[in-house]
Amino acid sequence: MNATAQTRRAPRRTDLGSEALLFGLSALAVYHLVLAIWMAAAPHSFYTAIGPFGVYNRHYIRDTATFNAALAFGFTVAVLRPSWRLPLLAITTLQFALHTINHLLDIDKAHPTGIGYFDFFALLGSTGLLALMLSRNRSGRDRPPDQKEARP
Repeated sequence: MNATAQTRRAPRRTDLGSEALLFGLSALAVYHLVLAIWMAAAPHSFYTAIGPFGVYNRHYIRDTATFNAALAFGFTVAVLRPSWRLPLLAITTLQFALHTINHLLDIDKAHPTGIGYFDFFALLGSTGLLALMLSRNRSGRDRPPDQKEARP
């Protein structure tokens, strides 16, 4: 097959999977960075729009911003360093699952109540996507190197 024909062929599934994973990791880095900046720069705005559970506490919202900033940094590194991907996805999937449970427990305590339901279902969906990314990344790492390219 000549070089022109090779460049025209459709990408292999493993290439598409790798591109999807990199896109997901990049999207998570941006998501966590934007969330951290919003929480740090305008904590009351964040509280009103996303987190109206209980009494407003500027300090705790900014504390949470630092966690999101750290995750943004971690996902940025994971885009560049494959060895960071599996552990970061595992820890973040666990954190999102626990966060989802917390929102389920307080689902009717947001004001207005609809935000509580939106937050819960958004977190549940995000947890599912993270679990899928974790599963796909893990399945690629568990195969011997000679079988990684043969994935259907």
